[in-house]
Amino acid sequence: MTGRVREIWTAPVAAAPMVRLPSAQALTGIGLAGDRYALGGGTWARYPELEKQLTLIDADEVAAAGREAGADLAPGDTRRNVVTEGIDLPALVGRYFTVGDVLLFGSKRCPPCRHLERLTGHTLIKALATRGGINAAVFAGGTINEGDAVGTVPDEEAARRGAPVGADRPVPRLIGN
Repeated sequence: MTGRVREIWTAPVAAAPMVRLPSAQALTGIGLAGDRYALGGGTWARYPELEKQLTLIDADEVAAAGREAGADLAPGDTRRNVVTEGIDLPALVGRYFTVGDVLLFGSKRCPPCRHLERLTGHTLIKALATRGGINAAVFAGGTINEGDAVGTVPDEEAARRGAPVGADRPVPRLIGN
């Protein structure tokens, strides 16, 4: 299972406009350098560490949600960090995967919230309910670039890169479908 990074987005503080970047530094155990969650200031900053480091969403799912909601919705409007194409993101929950050379763990699905509706001015909860992407934790940092490959890795490779496996392996939070 492989895909590609289409866009990268960050915001310096909660509710600030998202800024598109050609690349971003993923910091182990923290998130994207300069992003509100890596800086401890995101709207959902009180969530468990593994659930707020990085978010990913599929470009086709954003387009479908926009059509369903009757909204001109751009990927950056979703407030997710990494926009992908060609990979089933929900299938990555509970698995290790790479974005370029960065090792991530899919910690949970990322359904939309009313905060997103307030910021965009569009009714998106229903349209993004199963299309909101996923949250991921950074287990081995590095640079993420637009165009980088996204793909799963076996636990053995994750362990070689220092990630916990076996009884110490992270446990995803399963919510919805």
